[in-house]
This record gives sequence, C-alpha cells and structure tokens, in this order.
Amino acid sequence: MAVPRHVACVMDGNGRWAAQRSLPRTAGHEAAEAAVMDVIEAARSAGVTWLSLYAFSTENWRRPAGEVALLMRLVRRAIRKHAPVLHARGVRCRFLGMTDPRIPAPLVQDITDLMTLTRDNRRMTLTVAFDHGGRRDIVQAARSLIRSATPADQVTEASFAEHLPYPDTPDVDLVIRTSGEQRISNFMLWQVAYAEWVFPQVLWPDFRAAHFSECLDAYLRRQRRFGGLHRPTTMSGDGPR
Repeated sequence: MAVPRHVACVMDGNGRWAAQRSLPRTAGHEAAEAAVMDVIEAARSAGVTWLSLYAFSTENWRRPAGEVALLMRLVRRAIRKHAPVLHARGVRCRFLGMTDPRIPAPLVQDITDLMTLTRDNRRMTLTVAFDHGGRRDIVQAARSLIRSATPADQVTEASFAEHLPYPDTPDVDLVIRTSGEQRISNFMLWQVAYAEWVFPQVLWPDFRAAHFSECLDAYLRRQRRFGGLHRPTTMSGDGPR
C-alpha cells in the first residue's frame, strides 16, 4: 500500500497537556503550534499531498470567551509567522468553515491573504478546518443541490459531493486523533467515510514527526477493503489507493 494521499488530524489533548503541568488551558493551545508545523513538514516530506487539520469546530464556540479569543489570536499569529515558509515550500493553504460572523475581521483578512498567496502551490494542500462542522457541510450541500433544481433521480454520491466545500478534495485515507480519545467529533463526515483511524496516546502538543511516521506505518500495515472481501484497485474514481 502506498503512502496515504490524504491524512487528517484531530488535534486533541491541549487542555490535558496543560493540566498535567498545572498550567492554564491556554498554555496547551500555545504549545500546539510546534506540533502543527512539525506535522506539516513530516507530511510533506513523506509524500502526503493532502493534509487536513481540525483546529476549531462549530461546537468550540461554547468554550469560555477568553479561551476562544486566545485561539483566534494564536491562529492569526501563526499565519503571520509561518505564511512565508509555507509558501516557499509549495504548500497551498485552505480554510474549511469560516462562516461564523464572530470570527474577528482582521483574522478573516489574514486567512484570505494566506489563501491568495499560496493558491497556485501544488506540493501539498493544507486544509485547516476552522469553524468547521461536518453536519453543517452536508446540510449546506443539500441546500445547494436543492437550489440547483437537480432531479431526484439524478442525485448520486458524486453529484452530491460536488456541492460540498472544496469538492476537489479527495476522500481521507487516514485520520489521526491524538490523546487516545476515539470520537469523530463532527469532522469531515462525508470525506472520512472509509478512512482508516489511528489513536495515538500522545497529547497533541507533544506530537512530532516521529509519531506521525508511526501512524503512517500503522496505515501501511492495514488492508483496505472498502466493505468488500478484496482490496479494490479504484475507489470513487480517484485511481489506485
């Protein structure tokens, strides 16, 4: 089996990392930045061409206002700090979600600038799920399909997927959820339908390239059947998997 084309990470454990050190939860979010950059480089070096990171969910708005505000500042700081490096390394950056008006306007502008700067890069596509909810994406796709007046007998999985955000995104091959928790958490529900999952015990701020490589090795040891008895040569028209 080849290196997975699309890897997605649920970056879990920041709060527990901080609690173990008797630090405020915000310290865990601050420490997570190093893990993010390490994983981006590890994925790029391994030949992964699509990487998706779950940074902030639609449900995360329920967290304390101070924590949410800090997360917004940290994302803005990370974009400004790392945008030149990501662009130089051929990474195309996208943000999945971004519909809530509570996202600060300066952050929206920085995100827009980053996507514009990197839009022609093709070495790897980095999708940051920010203000993202898998169910919301599906509902919005259904609304879009209805507005297009597509006859019911012409609605297929392929035609439905065309109405999802970034319809060129391939199905996820491997999902890594750190901290040992085993939940989907409303993450890219359509795209992870046949993904392999690994659940390393390490908390996200401690997750590094070596851990990422271990997850790739676990993926390579598996036989993907997609519900059948034998591994197919193609899946959803995307070519060999």
